[in-house]
Amino acid sequence: MNGGRVLALDYGSARCGCAVTDPTGTIVTPIDPVLRPGTRKGFNRVLGVVRERGVKRVVVGLPVTLRGTDSAQTTEVREFAAKLTEAVRVPVELYDERFTTSIAAQRGGARSEDSRAAAVLLEDWLTLTTARDQAEVTH
Repeated sequence: MNGGRVLALDYGSARCGCAVTDPTGTIVTPIDPVLRPGTRKGFNRVLGVVRERGVKRVVVGLPVTLRGTDSAQTTEVREFAAKLTEAVRVPVELYDERFTTSIAAQRGGARSEDSRAAAVLLEDWLTLTTARDQAEVTH
C-alpha cells in the first residue's frame, strides 16, 4: 500500500456501507452509508465521498457465496464497480467480503452495520496488502 486514503464500500441496493482510512492508510473509520447507491443520486453521493475524502483507492466488497462462486448480488456489485471505475480517477478493486457483516454485527458499534462491515472489509484488505507488500520487499 503506497499510502493515501482508501475507501471501502459494502454495496447493497438499499445502502452502501462506507469506511475510510486516515491519510497514512492505516487507521480505519466507518462513515455514514450512502443510500440507494444504484440510483443516480446515490451514485453521485458515492462519487462525492471519493472526491471529498481525497481517496487514492476504492475497495468494493465482492459478495461471493461460501463456495466462492458468484450470485445475483455478485453480478450487481461487479456492474457497480465497473461503473465506478469509469467515473473515478483512482483504482477500484474488488475484494472478497465473506463474513464481514457477521463480524461487524458481533463487534457492535454506533455506526450503521453496513459501514461497520465496510470497516471490517477494509481492515482485512489492509492486512493482506501490507503482508503482500512486505513479502515483495523481502524477495
